[in-house]
Amino acid sequence: MLLKQLREEVLEANLEIVRRGLVLYTFGNASGYDPESGLVVIKPSGVPFERLTPADMVVTNLDAHIIEGELRPSSDVDTHVELYKAFTGVGGIVHTHSTVATAWAQAGREIPCFGTTHADYYHGAVPVTAPLTDEEIDGDYERNTGRAILRRFESLDPKAFPGVLVRNHGPFTWGATPSKAAVNATLLEEIARIAAQTVALNPGVQPIRRTLHDRHFLRKHGPKATYGQG
Repeated sequence: MLLKQLREEVLEANLEIVRRGLVLYTFGNASGYDPESGLVVIKPSGVPFERLTPADMVVTNLDAHIIEGELRPSSDVDTHVELYKAFTGVGGIVHTHSTVATAWAQAGREIPCFGTTHADYYHGAVPVTAPLTDEEIDGDYERNTGRAILRRFESLDPKAFPGVLVRNHGPFTWGATPSKAAVNATLLEEIARIAAQTVALNPGVQPIRRTLHDRHFLRKHGPKATYGQG
């Protein structure tokens, strides 16, 4: 992929999470990855979204070393590259502090699947990471955040769980492209919002039956998926 195209896609993903109300001020970032070149394009750190242009996007390698760009990359770049190195097929990552998903992360609670909206996108509860140790926080914090996500996904397929709640921090989502990662960030916030309202209405609610959960997830994502136009 041409870097010019990837810069434009990453800018659009950053603007999309603002349009969807997932970002306040500079609290969030989107990136994209080109597996052919091994390069990552990511939002610069601390720059207001309304001022961003494709040329402002920062290009790094998978060691988070700057290859192109006059600005510093997002402070979360080390988390992003850890995921790109580990998750085959992921071409975009989004991190936000969207209100309801972040509330679940701060509560240290995974989001149970209570209904078919959730089941359409996650093949189980939205996972939450274990807390970082003091040594991990005082050390290479952002890279250790990525490693905490990877530990949580040792037995999970990132294609079946396109997002995670980092405990005490907030959500990260991913997809095949930056655009898809932004869509998944929007969907995760909506899933979190619906679940929170469900628990408020019925504190004893139980997760959806597995048969119904599988039916909805696999009709969109399984080898015999029937949803959409193919």
